[in-house]
Amino acid sequence: MDSSVGRRKKMTKQLTGKREDTPLHSAARAGNLAVVNEFLSGNNEDNLKELLCKQNQAGETALFVASEYGYIDLVQEMIKYYDVAMAGIKAKNGYDALHIAAKQGDEELSLTVDFSNTTALHTAATQGRIEVVNLLLEADKSLALIAKSNGKTALHSAARNGHLEVVKALLRKEPGIATRTDKKGQTALHMAAKGTSLELVEELLEHEPYLISSVDTKSNTALHIAARKGRAQV
Repeated sequence: MDSSVGRRKKMTKQLTGKREDTPLHSAARAGNLAVVNEFLSGNNEDNLKELLCKQNQAGETALFVASEYGYIDLVQEMIKYYDVAMAGIKAKNGYDALHIAAKQGDEELSLTVDFSNTTALHTAATQGRIEVVNLLLEADKSLALIAKSNGKTALHSAARNGHLEVVKALLRKEPGIATRTDKKGQTALHMAAKGTSLELVEELLEHEPYLISSVDTKSNTALHIAARKGRAQV
């Protein structure tokens, strides 16, 4: 057996220490980027997903541990392998890795992005995690201005998923983002029109009435989108 394969298999065995940390937890706790990278690159997709989702006795994932210790280089590398659901796994204290990053108040940690330029704020807004959104905006309100690679801001994400309180929080902190468009030329109102929340649509229009006439790259207004989606209430 290849020695590196044997070493990796040994490393990926569950440890039975007091915390019930996996070796990946231990590497994250120690801030050991080299060992963390060996895990990330040395496992197939299914094994890696299982390892990244594994929780210790306190319910913490390895990403949670890295966030808690403020290891920015580790978090920046690890977040590339976590999707929204995985990053949102809560520990027994009720917090997840994103919440911990927000509570740390570390600007670099809050700005950490994945390959699609998704920040912690985008993820929290998509999930409707208002408490995390408020913490992040309190630390740095300009996070609301960051767009993903597809041009969508956190406001687009919150509007598309019907999270009214998140939309209100974002508009309070950065009023100008209401008019921001994505790469399809769509505003947050276009996103809201795809959903079912009339209250959210009204909130956006009350904030910026002109949005009703804003067209995307295919000349669609939000009303066109709503009609196509069969959203009669909008």
